Amino acid sequence: MAIPQQAPGSHDASAWPDRLATMLRARSDQLIVLAVLLAIWQGLSLWLGAYWVGTPWGTVTRLFSGVVSGDILRHSSYTLLEAALGFVIGGLPAAALPFALRRQPIATAILDPFMVGGYGAPKLALAPLFILWFGIGIESKVALVAITVFFIVYFSTQAGIRALDARLVVMAQVLGASERHVVRHIVFPGAVPYVFTGFRIAMPYSIGGAVIAELLSANRGLGYLIQLGAMNFDTTGIFVALTATACIVFIGNWSVNAVERRLLRWRPPSDAAAVAAPGS
Repeated sequence: MAIPQQAPGSHDASAWPDRLATMLRARSDQLIVLAVLLAIWQGLSLWLGAYWVGTPWGTVTRLFSGVVSGDILRHSSYTLLEAALGFVIGGLPAAALPFALRRQPIATAILDPFMVGGYGAPKLALAPLFILWFGIGIESKVALVAITVFFIVYFSTQAGIRALDARLVVMAQVLGASERHVVRHIVFPGAVPYVFTGFRIAMPYSIGGAVIAELLSANRGLGYLIQLGAMNFDTTGIFVALTATACIVFIGNWSVNAVERRLLRWRPPSDAAAVAAPGS
């Protein structure tokens, strides 16, 4: 007896209403959490006074006026440029290095203690050195972001390569696959979700690293606005800069998730959902 076969795409079509309902439920829960956080924020402002905790409405109006005047956009673009340059300079070599070391166990064993030490070192303590070496311009901020991103992406990619099933590699080699084909068809597809996990984790750190570097020495950027607000006892100005930073992080997280979904369309829906990041 012939077994009826499911039409291509019918499974995705039948699962779409469930995925839509799940997404809508998640978004409604996120809105509830946002409303609770805003209520707590407003309550603290009423309890402690607007001088100590700026109100949400005051923050929104100040943020809107800053966007209209272009001031917030100018400072945000400077912070975003620092973060983007550091993200690329630190992230791309970090993603490539574990692939290069995959068949070099001795070199990996030699480098591992130094990588662990670099990962554990407090990056904020390196900021004065970067300022001394590169000056107070954009170079020192990019260097701090790059070294922060590098170790996160490196260890995430390394974990993906080490998690590969060695039996798949052996079977491919037995069937005559070259090293190039093994890397292209087994190693890379298996490790690339871990690479994007590292990028997702590193992206907020890149924005935060740029802001922290600006707090130490800068005359523009969101970190500079935070420092300026603290010096002038302007808590609303601080909350404006923090809100702008959070918006940049959200947009960056959405962008990384969008690129991941496009490049990893070959994954089954269950696998994609298993590694989906919050805010996607």
